[in-house]
This record gives sequence, C-alpha cells and structure tokens, in this order.
Amino acid sequence: MTGTSMDAIDVAVLQVEETTTLGQVRQDISLRGFFSRPIDVALREALFELQQRGDDELHRSALVANSFADAISRTVLEGLAHLKLRSQDVIAIGVHGQTLRHQPRLGYSIQLNAPARIAETTGITVVSDFRSRDIAAAGQGAPLVPAFHQALFADPKALRAVINIGGIANITWLGPMLLGYDTGPGNLLMDAWTERHLGQAFDTNGQWAQSGQAHKLLLKAMLGDPFFAYAPPRSTGRELFNAAWIDSFLCQSAFAGIAAQDVQATLLALTADSIANEIARLERLAKNERQPLCDEVLICGGGARNSALMQRLSESIRKAVGRHLQVQSTEAIGWSPQAIEAAAFAWLASRTLLGQPGNCPTVTGAVGPRILGSITPA
Repeated sequence: MTGTSMDAIDVAVLQVEETTTLGQVRQDISLRGFFSRPIDVALREALFELQQRGDDELHRSALVANSFADAISRTVLEGLAHLKLRSQDVIAIGVHGQTLRHQPRLGYSIQLNAPARIAETTGITVVSDFRSRDIAAAGQGAPLVPAFHQALFADPKALRAVINIGGIANITWLGPMLLGYDTGPGNLLMDAWTERHLGQAFDTNGQWAQSGQAHKLLLKAMLGDPFFAYAPPRSTGRELFNAAWIDSFLCQSAFAGIAAQDVQATLLALTADSIANEIARLERLAKNERQPLCDEVLICGGGARNSALMQRLSESIRKAVGRHLQVQSTEAIGWSPQAIEAAAFAWLASRTLLGQPGNCPTVTGAVGPRILGSITPA
C-alpha cells in the first residue's frame, strides 16, 4: 500500500479464516507481519509530477507504472523474506496502486499500477483496481476501509469511531448503520508545508507546529471551504487539498506575513478540528435517530504517531461533542496504526477472491454492494 503521502510502501501479511456455526459466519483476522520501506526519492517525485497536468502523460505514466510495480514487487519479496515466508505461502497480493486522479463525480478514479508486472515478478496472484466498480455503481469509490474497520473493530459493548489519518483523513462510524467518509486533509497539507520550509518529508511529532500558534482567522477561513459543508457520502484527495490550496489563502492581504510555524500550527489544527466537527455531526445524527453515541475514538494511519496532533484532536473532540471521549491509537488494542490500511486492502483482496462484496453502500453511496477488484493470476 502507498497512500496519498507517498512516503513509503507498506506490506501487511494478513491471515483471514472464515467459519460457519449455526448459519452464522465468523471471520478471524490476524496480522502475520508488517513491513515498510521508504519510496525512492526519484519515484516519489515522478509520481508527484504525474498528479499535475503535463506533456506526454500517457508515455510517462506507463514508464512510472513499471517503476512503481518493480518497487512494489521488491518490497513484497523483501518483506516475505524478512518474515520467513515464501511466495507460494501467499494466496494473493492486494495492490491498491497510486492514486493520480480521483474524480468520482465525473465517473473515474485513476490508480497507477501494473498488476501483470507484479504478478510476473513475484509469482503471486494480484488483485487490483478496487475503486472503479463502486464508482460504476454510482458510488464515490472511497473510502473503502470502513468495511475492514467494521470487521476488525466493531464492539457490541461500545460504539467506536475509527479515524484513519493518512494524507487524507477519513472517519468510520461503527453504529447500527455503518457510515464512513473523508473528513478532509490528514497529513497531506502539513507534509507539503514542512517540505517547502524545512526540506523534510514530515514534521516529527508535530514539533515544528508546536513552536507556532494556530492563527484563528486563517483556520476559520480554511474551515469555510465548501468541501467541509458537503453532506456524506463524500471523498477528496490531492486534487483539492494541496500546496496551491494553502497559497490561495496566504496570498490574501488578511493573512500576509503569518510566520511559517504559525501556518503549520494552523494546518495541524485544521486536520484536528475538521475531524472533530464530523464526530459532532454524526453524534447529532445519532441523537436525532435515538441511536447510541460514541464511546471511543480509535486513530490509525501515520497521524497516530504525531503526538501534537493527537493532543489537539483529543481537545477538539471534547469541545465539539461537549464531553470527554477516549481518543487512542489502535496500538492500544493490538493493531499497529501503520498496518491498518495495507491490511485493509489485503482483506479486500480476500473478499474479491471469495466472490464477496467489498464496498459499503451506506459509506460510498453506491446503489448496492459490489465485488471489487480485478484479478491477475500468477
């Protein structure tokens, strides 16, 4: 798995077993191992370039797809060796691909990939192209991880919200009706600003953000973006939230001269507050429907490692819902926050091979459940 941040290739080895007792299907999901390697700088830059309009995109995308597939294959084989597993021990690889464009309202989402090349190199069946079937069924094609969150984290004794903070953040509401959608930027804007001013890929533990102070008027203006008012189902990506989006605010006279560290603090607050606002939205919906309220918030993705973000998020949620909620990393219940998204696409691949739906219509807005993905045999 490579996410919106494009900082690493994550490999999760998942074991999925289904048993049926008295007509009830039980699924046991266990993480056999996790392995991650940074994406090569040249490949990362080439992927970034393809996310912008440019010359000869078809030719360049074909070449970069091959390089991307080779990097995926190397990381998979290296990860299997590290975990003392062989290719023949693996039924399939779920490869999401790298999103270049996500335009569900126009009927498409493009993930750069070369599944045949990966299957040929690794000798393992590849499942890919997970989003297009949901979009064909009038869905957003995203987010797809809520079904996995439900399988993994649903608790009959407590209502949980799961927040995945990758480049983009999304929420899964594990209530009587499964809900999920993108809340807005996760790490993406903070990473872009850090790279521009510090030359670093990310702000470790939010230390740079903590050296500044969130600018209240700038934060209010950013939260005024129409995206945050859209009702779910909704999804977004780098097409909207990018460095140019930040600049569109900073070029205004009202925000001229704001220190770089204060902008970073504001971007951190934007991520936290936009997530908290959606928890409050879902709580209001639950109250109106006389359904249970949230008991616990679980955080996964790279944002779970940002201590400053976790602190702000906890404070923002308390203010938004009017009470204290436990906010903790999925690490606290035995799942590495870094492994969740990669594990989700391994699980989705298993659903494809079993002929079972992988989307959730209440999440994506699709007209019905659909079997996702295309299979490339080894």
